[in-house]
Amino acid sequence: MIDYEKTKAWRSDPVRHSYATKDTILYALGLGLGTDPLDAQQLRYVYEKDLVALPTMAAVLASPGSWMRDRKELGIDFLKLVHGEQGVTIHSPLSVAGTVVGESRVVRLVDKGEGKGAILHVEKSLKDEASGQLLATAEQVLFLRGDGGFSAGQGGDEPAPALPAPPETAADVALELPTRPEAALLYRLSGDLNPLHADPVVAAKAGFPKPILHGLASWGNAGRGIVQLFCGHDPARLRSIRARLTSPVYPGETLVLECWRVAADEVAFRARVKERDVVVLNNGRAGIAA
Repeated sequence: MIDYEKTKAWRSDPVRHSYATKDTILYALGLGLGTDPLDAQQLRYVYEKDLVALPTMAAVLASPGSWMRDRKELGIDFLKLVHGEQGVTIHSPLSVAGTVVGESRVVRLVDKGEGKGAILHVEKSLKDEASGQLLATAEQVLFLRGDGGFSAGQGGDEPAPALPAPPETAADVALELPTRPEAALLYRLSGDLNPLHADPVVAAKAGFPKPILHGLASWGNAGRGIVQLFCGHDPARLRSIRARLTSPVYPGETLVLECWRVAADEVAFRARVKERDVVVLNNGRAGIAA
């Protein structure tokens, strides 16, 4: 059973992460950019001349690794956790190369009840090592399917406010984002080496017909689509993005990003798989600078 006090008190040591332009390019390739190498806008993310970094890359830099698996005294059933939501707020644009420091902490732990699981919120602050400038704040929300019912003697936190649902009207704009058949093999090189995304045998044991795409890759695809549709291809204008991860994507499928302009500085969005008509990202919101 989860030890609430120990889990809530968890803080990572500072994680130092040096990355080069090739890492920035590899991240973009993992999100499908460069499929048209003659597209000048795509080329900005995958060619070192005038290179820019996608803001969503902040989610994968200086992460604390598999700390829940390594800290057995916390009582978390690592094999039953599911990535439920992801958000990031950008405070200063990411450089295309540099050294950053990430510090992560548990900010919320919600008990949904015996047999119903728990919700864990982990916040990461990302800073530039040289200047100390805060670059981004990321929040990962995990559904711990095997860990409900701990609060009887320990307490627990109140649930976070629900993410707003998208409007019920037709989307203002939709964008198709094809994924490569080898997308997961590319994306895993940005840090998540879980064999579920590469090994057909592991995927089959987990109940999938083949390896699935990383949830953060689907989320990152939405981010790059919003930069294209609402930021004039300027990644510095994407100030925040958050969404629920509702269903897996198989590499090679096409994401359809549906967006609504709900305010001058805010976009609502969701994404579905075209081939199966399954919503894979929902309750999305993105903040846009003028």
